[in-house]
Amino acid sequence: MSINSINPANGQVIHSYQAHTPKEVNKIIEGTHQAWKKWKETPFSSRTKLLHVVAKILRNRKEELAVLMALEMGKPLQGGRAEIEKCADVCEYYAKNAERFLNDEPVDTDASKSYVSFQPLGIVLAIMPWNFPFWQVFRFLAPALMAGNAALLKHASNVFGCAIEIEKIIIEAGFPENLFRTLLIPGTEVDQVIENPLVQAITLTGSTEAGKKVAAKAASLLKKSVLELGGSDPYLILEDADLELAAESCVNSRLINSGQSCIAAKRFIVVKSIEKEFTELFRQKMAAKTIGDPMDNNTDIGPQARPDLRDELHQQVLKSIKLGAKCILGGEIPAGAHSFYPPTILTEVKKGMPAYEEELFGPVAAIISATDEENAIRIANDTAFGLGAAVFTRDLKRGEIIASRRLEAGSCFVNAMVRSDPRLPFGGIKESGYGRELGLFGIRELVNVKTVYIGE
Repeated sequence: MSINSINPANGQVIHSYQAHTPKEVNKIIEGTHQAWKKWKETPFSSRTKLLHVVAKILRNRKEELAVLMALEMGKPLQGGRAEIEKCADVCEYYAKNAERFLNDEPVDTDASKSYVSFQPLGIVLAIMPWNFPFWQVFRFLAPALMAGNAALLKHASNVFGCAIEIEKIIIEAGFPENLFRTLLIPGTEVDQVIENPLVQAITLTGSTEAGKKVAAKAASLLKKSVLELGGSDPYLILEDADLELAAESCVNSRLINSGQSCIAAKRFIVVKSIEKEFTELFRQKMAAKTIGDPMDNNTDIGPQARPDLRDELHQQVLKSIKLGAKCILGGEIPAGAHSFYPPTILTEVKKGMPAYEEELFGPVAAIISATDEENAIRIANDTAFGLGAAVFTRDLKRGEIIASRRLEAGSCFVNAMVRSDPRLPFGGIKESGYGRELGLFGIRELVNVKTVYIGE
């Protein structure tokens, strides 16, 4: 079976990959298990040195890896370069901190000695999406390897080239052969990998639908899973907000990765007294962004990753308009054999519309009017998702209370756009998933948290 990688900017086939057979997959898993049995005994000092080498390789190859992302999934070069830098940062972060995070923690009990120990689990299967083809992998891989685990990657089929390059980087850095392997398989064959008794845990970043299927399968086998799923992040713009800051932050967040990001701002909930002024500022800044060839350094917005995803987004826009939303920017598919979609703004968005209820995975902004702060918070929480949220107000104490106590999401920001940071835990609640990546909590998600008790 062959799987094609297609350039979303022009519809041309980049490369055709031969999928692994079930027999080859089982052989890979067995090899990874054998590599893990040795790797788990290596000292932190050895793991640290190798991860620093990975960071160096990433930075040295930043330009060519950015080009690869632009070709495979349409990410503009500036975004690709930033993504590779972030991957290097997360490698250096865990190289520096993993040993401290996983040191034994003494606990005072009636034992002569008792403590909590953090031990590797074995093989972690990562099921990863196309939108951040390097970052999504390294944010799980860096802590997994430092914790003494091995890893398998089932990447999205449109970015198999990126997946292969990640495996090459790990080998080039000096990690043991087979400790990390890429599986070139379609999504229909993931269940068989999860079923393999040598696979101990699963981490998935993707749609809520995909997460539910993987969670159900993992649970049926009593295997740990971590899920980072969809989002429809609300940004609250209160009456005392710095509107220039708010509009700039909102536009930049909405257009992360050409709008294809789970933590991109999607619903802009604006207090009515400043709605008109904010909307005009927002429209001007959205309209100023350049859509075009992702290989052009001046491009802000590249194509959507696939034509079907672009078409699905457009149908959500059209349905919202049919139900009463007003389109004040964009909303039309440009002609040509590509996957481009323009920056689009919908106003007068109400409950029951796709723009209110669903995740819009592309450069489409939904502006929702709120009467006051309480109404804005209610609307923000009126969603099945709970990944990120932000609030804009000049009153920092007010913003902090709303962010820390009132908004229902895994990450809440004040006067800034939601973003992941290696130093902070990241993940969602409700249909945005469970478990955490990054920071201290991220590395402890995929280890055996072991109680050790020594009597008299």
